[in-house]
Amino acid sequence: MFKKVFDGVVEVLILSIATFIIGFGVYFFLMPSHASVSSVSGLAIMLTNVFPLSVSALTMIMNVLLLIVAFLTLGNEFGAKTVYTSILLPVILALFEKLYPNFTSFTNSAELDVVVYVFLVSLGASILFNRNASSGGLDIVAKLLNKYLHMELGSAMTMAGMLIALSSFFFYDVKTVILSILGTYLNGIVLDHFIFGQTIKKKVCILSMNPSKVRDFIVDELHSGATLYDVKGGYNHVERQEVVAIVNRNEYRELLNWILSNDPSAFVTVYNVADIRYMPKKVK
Repeated sequence: MFKKVFDGVVEVLILSIATFIIGFGVYFFLMPSHASVSSVSGLAIMLTNVFPLSVSALTMIMNVLLLIVAFLTLGNEFGAKTVYTSILLPVILALFEKLYPNFTSFTNSAELDVVVYVFLVSLGASILFNRNASSGGLDIVAKLLNKYLHMELGSAMTMAGMLIALSSFFFYDVKTVILSILGTYLNGIVLDHFIFGQTIKKKVCILSMNPSKVRDFIVDELHSGATLYDVKGGYNHVERQEVVAIVNRNEYRELLNWILSNDPSAFVTVYNVADIRYMPKKVK
């Protein structure tokens, strides 16, 4: 019981820190730049030119509306975590508005502000995604486009962000519009690095004179799976077995070190694997 409570507190703390990082980036870097970079907060910044409301209030309104739409159309897919972070983000923005009213800029450069914002928000968003949560907003829009227009999630996210960036044309000058578009593109690249760069695995194909020994190390020491294929050399027509394994970065280093020490003549090819769908087997 105590462990479950402790784990719950840690989870809420992590979600809160990640949301704080995003809020910090929005208020202290995105808002001073006036750019509209791939976020509901960016849209809220523009809408302050139309509605007499603060960025935090507009962000809260749009997040709540999008959450309602998500629950009506997508079910409980986003869960309590996204509800919590979607409401916490505008609360954090309101706190910054109260503590630091009329804040201008740390860098006095719109370009630097956008770059720093992109890295901060990508860091915060990657923490949320890795905890099976999100900050709401455009994530919900992307899910809707994915479900009803059958767009890939990454493409849907980029498209939604670009629409917001292009809409800045109605409120700001050409420089800000271009900065918004470039910032949205950079945001997608950095977010991919933070999220998918941490989950990329290695597909290792090994031709060894002793494939059973390689297989035993992968299964018994790395506790990973391995597949053996019968192959024939195209040059000398020698029949051998190729061992294929999917491993993470740490397991890859261990496997490579073991091969260099125990079978340096083995022929090894390595591929990056971005996504894996499988039913995990129970390890004895």
